[in-house]
Amino acid sequence: MTEPGRLATPRAAPETRRAARAMREEAERRARAGEAAPAASPAAAADAVDGVLAFELPSDDFVPGSLSAGAPSALPLELLPTGAAPQPTDSTPHRIPEARVRGRRRAVRSPRPVVSERRAARAAELLDVDEGAQPVRHARPRRLTKRLMVVAGLATGAALLLGSAAMTAMMLPTQPRAAGADSALTLTAEPARIELLPVPQVEVSPPAADICTLPDVASAVQRGDDEAAIVAAGGGEAFRAAVVEGRAPCVDLGDSARVWTVVDKIRPANPIDYRPSALVLPDGVRNIEGGALRSDAASALASLVTAARDAGVGEIALESGFRSYQTQQATYGRHFAEKGERADQVSARPGYSEHQLGLGADVVACAGECGTLDQLAATPQGQFVAEHAWEHGWIVRYTDGATPVTGYLPEPWHLRYIGPELAKAYHEGGWTSLEEFFALDPAPDYLG
Repeated sequence: MTEPGRLATPRAAPETRRAARAMREEAERRARAGEAAPAASPAAAADAVDGVLAFELPSDDFVPGSLSAGAPSALPLELLPTGAAPQPTDSTPHRIPEARVRGRRRAVRSPRPVVSERRAARAAELLDVDEGAQPVRHARPRRLTKRLMVVAGLATGAALLLGSAAMTAMMLPTQPRAAGADSALTLTAEPARIELLPVPQVEVSPPAADICTLPDVASAVQRGDDEAAIVAAGGGEAFRAAVVEGRAPCVDLGDSARVWTVVDKIRPANPIDYRPSALVLPDGVRNIEGGALRSDAASALASLVTAARDAGVGEIALESGFRSYQTQQATYGRHFAEKGERADQVSARPGYSEHQLGLGADVVACAGECGTLDQLAATPQGQFVAEHAWEHGWIVRYTDGATPVTGYLPEPWHLRYIGPELAKAYHEGGWTSLEEFFALDPAPDYLG
């Protein structure tokens, strides 16, 4: 909208400083040309200009009489050359030849009799429009939203980087700097130190109050499968603990038919002349006296002998196996005749010998010919027996240092079969006698 007191004809804005300077020079040239022309009369000037005074009122508050021919300078002028019809353009508003005064049209024509040199130059400058100039275009509004988003993204990224660096610096331990060290800062990442690891609280489930209430244990005991009963109770150590703690009422250590039975100088076989029902000769084992063993013990001895042979330690032979009550009477009688009362340290009385159970075996080492019982300990076979007999269900029943408990001198050749599970618990527990293993009273002497 045109401001009051300003020309209504817009001028093309120069694109560069060169175009603006050219326009000023052309205006001055035309002004000088006008000065050289002879003065004309007011009528001639009016005819030469033959223009129409065009103006715009600033608003509808125009007051009639405010326009007069005597005050032409109070109105903006637009001079049009004679015979030139104005060509409207996109950048040039339409000329207003008429003025609206309170809703009525009234043509205003006030020819100027005299045009001053200054105004002629100004008019020439205004009329000097570069035809090649492009119309003024409205500047595009800047895309502030997109630019603001870019700036905000960059600021956020910078904040994150600075925060990460600050956090890393805070987490790194502060190292004292040595004297004369370089002033450059050095960040050394070290793993976090854990002073104390949490200790999990492990609750041990209490053992069953009575292993005999376990269906598998009760069933195995009833059908006479001792090894299966021990496994069902949780293994050799669990079985032993249950017996010691009185949580195994179905387990009778005095039952001579059981693999866990204990026979010593105060615990005879039951009955006193007990004889096992099933006795067999160990398969693949040299048998010097033709002794037999319970079937489970016979299989275990064959396994031990085979393992020794495969290990290259030599042959192991069975010197003596099962002895009946009657045979034991003769054996003990012979020792008593030779040693008197000292015979009780090397031979069991009838009914008190493990040989009567079919679970005891005396073994010797053989290298072509077989040695004696006393020679076994000094042989590779004797060492193998001491170290590996438990792996096959056997233990050395009478060991060195256990005489006060068992009542017998050491017999490295006398083996007792108790089954793989109990033998493992016996070996791992470091036991040296069955009495201690089952927490029984020592039996150094006979009661009678």
